[in-house]
Amino acid sequence: MAPPRILFQDQRFAVLDKPAGLAVHAGPSGGRSVEDWFPLLSRRKDGPWLAHRLDADTAGCLVIALRRAALLAAQAAFAAGTVRKTYWAIVSGQIAGDRGTITAPLRRITDPGGWRMIVDDRAGQPAITDWQVRGRTTDTTWLELHPRTGRTHQIRVHCATLGTPILGDPRYGTPANGLHLLARSIHLPLDPPIDATAEPPPHMRAALNLFKMLLTSRCQDSDKHSFHRKVGH
Repeated sequence: MAPPRILFQDQRFAVLDKPAGLAVHAGPSGGRSVEDWFPLLSRRKDGPWLAHRLDADTAGCLVIALRRAALLAAQAAFAAGTVRKTYWAIVSGQIAGDRGTITAPLRRITDPGGWRMIVDDRAGQPAITDWQVRGRTTDTTWLELHPRTGRTHQIRVHCATLGTPILGDPRYGTPANGLHLLARSIHLPLDPPIDATAEPPPHMRAALNLFKMLLTSRCQDSDKHSFHRKVGH
């Protein structure tokens, strides 16, 4: 496997384009992880460090701190809620409305089938996600999401809570050709700021192209109707 593409790098940080299916760190069973490529990012005796985490199945922007001072600055920004994270998701079904906010506290549970996150209004940790619709087909919706909190599997559970699970989600929806969730961009308001944007992974491109084709077609139809109205007058 080739090293993840670098979207941004300076002396403090690197932002990687993490591929879907690659864990950020090795689990109990081992396997490849983002940390395998840390020696390519820095030869310092200490570091690098993960500034945050992404699910193994989620593609996109992952921030790596190259110095301890940078790690502490990033952790402070995440804790203060000043980091701006943008996700793209393709979900199954039609969501009501064009934008909204999901407020659904989350709690981790373990059962014979493994662990997962559930909504628990009484014992869960606060979890808030803003969302807006970017496109629709007859049976899917393209969402842009901005999590205000950073709970494990937050976006995946929140989308499922709306009745529109993310396509390809084996835990909260139906397994398919990869989880259709992208950590599209990230902004850390440091001095100087950190900004990076990731392109959609291959398994999401066909679906996103369909949304874009439908949007273009609707815009053309709208222009035609507008033209005919003007001619009629």
